[in-house]
Amino acid sequence: MTPDKSTELLIVITTFKSIEDAKKMAHQLIEGRLAACVQIQGGMHSVYRWEGKVCEENEVLLSAKTTADKWIDISNFIKSHHSYDLPEVMAYVPAKYEALYGKWVQAEVK
Repeated sequence: MTPDKSTELLIVITTFKSIEDAKKMAHQLIEGRLAACVQIQGGMHSVYRWEGKVCEENEVLLSAKTTADKWIDISNFIKSHHSYDLPEVMAYVPAKYEALYGKWVQAEVK
């Protein structure tokens, strides 16, 4: 782990309707150096309330590894390039991670 909060690792997640949409976003995040690594997981079933109705959808989960100082940039990028009216954009700080992996993530998003 790193003591500097700006280089602290984040795992940013969002969901998509299709694997194609998730792959497109993954490539944009990597090419823009907003994330070092993106993983895409299909087969997710979501139940939620939207505009007063209970909805069910199959979705794809995207999780991107980045650093805390990229939070505003990656969050704004996802919101402005997402097909959803209100995309889920959340970030988690891992309690622990392997130091060399953390350094690699930091180097890839600079």
